[in-house]
Amino acid sequence: MGTTGIVTDSHSGISQEEAQKLGIFVLPMPFYMNETCYYEGVNITRAEFLERLGRLENISTSQPSPEAVMELWDRALETYQDILYIPISSGLSGSCQTAMMLAREEKYEGKVYVVDNGSVSTPLHQSILDALELLETGCSAAEVKTRMEAVKTRAGIYIAVDDLKYLKHGGRISAGVALVGGLLNVKPVLHFDIGILELYKNCRGLKRAKQTMIEEVKKVIEQSYQRKYEEGRLHIVAATSSGKEETDAWVNEIEAAFPGHKILCDDLSFGVTCHIGPGGLGIGYSCKP
Repeated sequence: MGTTGIVTDSHSGISQEEAQKLGIFVLPMPFYMNETCYYEGVNITRAEFLERLGRLENISTSQPSPEAVMELWDRALETYQDILYIPISSGLSGSCQTAMMLAREEKYEGKVYVVDNGSVSTPLHQSILDALELLETGCSAAEVKTRMEAVKTRAGIYIAVDDLKYLKHGGRISAGVALVGGLLNVKPVLHFDIGILELYKNCRGLKRAKQTMIEEVKKVIEQSYQRKYEEGRLHIVAATSSGKEETDAWVNEIEAAFPGHKILCDDLSFGVTCHIGPGGLGIGYSCKP
């Protein structure tokens, strides 16, 4: 066991079981359903979450309390001399900025390194694996933080939304747009870039949306990362809020489009899924630090 530990949050898609196998710590992110607080992977299953989401219950995301963050840091510091805290991007949640403030407290000075690498979902998961690999090569916590933040602009993820009603419910589109889009079988493709969520393109049908996402990732690689791709220094990842059959088929499509690349695939976190709904499929890329 090394001297540096890793802490992340459940927006990484890493379950508590996988965290134990990796030797890391995962902070369950809170959210509210009908004013009751739940913690991802702790007191509600994914199946129950999706079932209640389908009923359009009143769901809102939340930040972890400072006390919860510090409690997990303290647990990790019982085992390690210092830790890397790699949370959801500051562009999507204020929890990263809160953690940076907490890390400046005297008790954590020189012991907690907060990494804002602009990621969420599978790219965040992949960055955790990259950090573990860097630590194994002998990098210090400070060195890993520097290297990971240096590549945060070299990652992105596209996600196709299956049902517009969740974007409407969250106030991201109007009821009129949702109605017309539903009639025309419009599947929006969203883009996460350095943690900023934006509408990238509207596509007619899921098949076209999937083609568009693969084409865009190929275009990005060709324009900016061809050498890294050829050297095996570019990750291709997948994300999903769909069922197993749809997810397996999607991963097969990605593997066919990018032969020779092992595709890491995760369920989208509850916090992301509550905005886009079930049936979402995504593809992303990230450079090795």
